[in-house]
Amino acid sequence: MKCEMVAALVIAAATPACSKHRADGRGASASTQQPSVPGYWEPSRTADSAQQEEPAPAYPRTCSWQPGQLFGPDYPWNQRVDSAPLDSESAEIISFLAANHTSKQRFRVDGPSEKIDSLSGVTILQADPSTSRESFTQTNDFFRPDCDPAPVPVPNGGALEGQPGYFCATDGDCHLLVVDAANCRLYEMWRANRKSPTDFEGGCQAIWDLSAPYEPSLRGECCTSADAAGLPIAAQVFTADEIAAGEIRHSIRFILPNNLIRRHVYVHPATHSTGATMGPPTAPPYGARLRLKATFDNSALHPAARVVARALQEYGMILSDVGGTTLTAANDRFTKAKWAAVGFGPNDLTSLSWTDFEVVELGKRYSRDDSCSCRRTPIAE
Repeated sequence: MKCEMVAALVIAAATPACSKHRADGRGASASTQQPSVPGYWEPSRTADSAQQEEPAPAYPRTCSWQPGQLFGPDYPWNQRVDSAPLDSESAEIISFLAANHTSKQRFRVDGPSEKIDSLSGVTILQADPSTSRESFTQTNDFFRPDCDPAPVPVPNGGALEGQPGYFCATDGDCHLLVVDAANCRLYEMWRANRKSPTDFEGGCQAIWDLSAPYEPSLRGECCTSADAAGLPIAAQVFTADEIAAGEIRHSIRFILPNNLIRRHVYVHPATHSTGATMGPPTAPPYGARLRLKATFDNSALHPAARVVARALQEYGMILSDVGGTTLTAANDRFTKAKWAAVGFGPNDLTSLSWTDFEVVELGKRYSRDDSCSCRRTPIAE
């Protein structure tokens, strides 16, 4: 396995559910030196050696990122909201969720597992200057001008979400997530499928400039990404490495079923809603940010779960996609720390209830109607 490949986020998928995606609104939920990536382990480390190392004590820096974060400190998901005002609809939204979100998947976490090399959660890869860039055939899940057709870096030895390699053998999301630190870019593709080195196809690819200053419209108002809300996935995914470090310094990605997401409405930092959303006016819209109440008593949680709970109090969680399992983490296939070793499992936050949360001020409500049309120039190279 070449060492250019994977390095796992110490900072930080499930389903781009846009109206342009499937009708149900669901996407399915070299040892050369290179720049350090925040939250990533050095690229000279192989997957085998990762299991034998101790957790790193600090976060590297590069581009405009701060320790433990992707993108600059001016991006909303990197800003604390523990002192932010509540939204006037907070009580109504929380009451709606408490009464209607009773699934067994509530507050489960997709990613943590005691199984070695589990395919749960997402895998975040790292490219270096030697990583090959590959063109791909655009499928019916690629939408213009929302999606970017530029060749995507494909690190040797990497994998898609839920797959052991780059071949998508299921009807799942098969997200391909790659950080290119040398060029300060994040590549996120939905429903990637590399059948062979000469047969690579993909759905919507969103290319993010990690050094750009924050603009509320992100990649474009009314534009989707590899996630339904138009947000980046990797920036909100937490990992075993962060738990080992004792701190998560960004918001956490959360998802809900379509019937629990406000119909055809989004708020910033989201830039998109979908035709499949069908929740009432009391449901949270895409982009809604919830935080765990400061008065929440975490004494009954395991120490590892307290790290996540503290992040939920300080940075909150942002509604980003449609699906069943509430929270998303990265798997530990290539991370230094392992979920079993840090003592965190998929059910360790299921004791939480919606009444433990409150809704941060939402700001302007944007309507997905006929006038809401993505306008941007796709990145072609």
